[in-house]
Amino acid sequence: MNGPNANMADLNSLRETELNDGLIRLLVIPAFGILIPNATDLFHGVLLFSGQYWMGYLLFLSLSFLIWHGNRWFLIKQRIFYDWFRHATRKLVLLVFANVFFTAPITVIVLWAWYRFVNVEVNWTTIEVVCLINVICVMFVTHVYETVYLIKQRENDLLRLERLHRMQVEAELMALKNQLDPHFVFNSLNTLSQLIDEQTHQAQAFTEHLADVYRYILASHNRSWVPLNDELRFVRSYLALLRIRFGDGLVMKLPDIETDQLLIMPISLQVLVENAVKHNQFNERSPLLLECRIESEHLVVDHAKFPKRDEGVGTGIGLKNLNERALILTGRGITVVDDERFSVEIPLMRLAS
Repeated sequence: MNGPNANMADLNSLRETELNDGLIRLLVIPAFGILIPNATDLFHGVLLFSGQYWMGYLLFLSLSFLIWHGNRWFLIKQRIFYDWFRHATRKLVLLVFANVFFTAPITVIVLWAWYRFVNVEVNWTTIEVVCLINVICVMFVTHVYETVYLIKQRENDLLRLERLHRMQVEAELMALKNQLDPHFVFNSLNTLSQLIDEQTHQAQAFTEHLADVYRYILASHNRSWVPLNDELRFVRSYLALLRIRFGDGLVMKLPDIETDQLLIMPISLQVLVENAVKHNQFNERSPLLLECRIESEHLVVDHAKFPKRDEGVGTGIGLKNLNERALILTGRGITVVDDERFSVEIPLMRLAS
């Protein structure tokens, strides 16, 4: 599944797994810069504690620093574009290529400069050995970095899934609570009773709408995304029930969707309808018109404001919940504009064709 928000979600995940390796770099970089030159006899012929001796350590510590941070920078940057789950082979080839062709040339150049500095014949065998050691060390450190990264990413994914599950459960409970509101149930059952006595055909249609509402809420349990068409059908059933209470005082224009490629968070559109009903005062003489449309793979719900008198400041639990779910799934929240009109944008996801 790919969509316009995929990169945002990936970046969000990367922020959660930022490297915290300051102490490791402080200890290991100097260790490599000291141990490798001594192990490969790069100080052969250099007088102990002479100026050349100390310059050699400065040079090799700088080489160790440059190799580590150069490969580290590349390692972090490539994570934006490649991961082990979708591009494992490409990522592996790229990392090996970068490790070898960044580390080896720098090592050769610095060691050649070192031999020229101490005025001795260039020992290409030693240079080859040091190059091999450096490349092996870089690959090992890269492996450690990626292993730790994958472990942290897995931990963060589990935390995100737990948060998402909690948000979805809260959304489902809120939807059920709204539907099970005593007034709503009383009005629904009372209307159903009247329809059964007077208009059997409408009673059957009413029962079907009520069943559709509850069926959808239960069916969307534990689902992060649902087809937009399914959500629109659910909202049409929900609106049919609300019209029993408000008559023509509540009107909603819904778009006609010809594709099943667009997905939306379940029960999110119902939250916006419920929010509009809850915070606005309207009737059949002054109806509330909700306009729903698609803009740049976002679903926008827009309406004029008829605030209830002495309503006070609402808690906005539904919109907060919706925003958190969007952040978890896409790395971007919903957009709320509260001006002369009130509008909310919900991010959609498009299935890969």
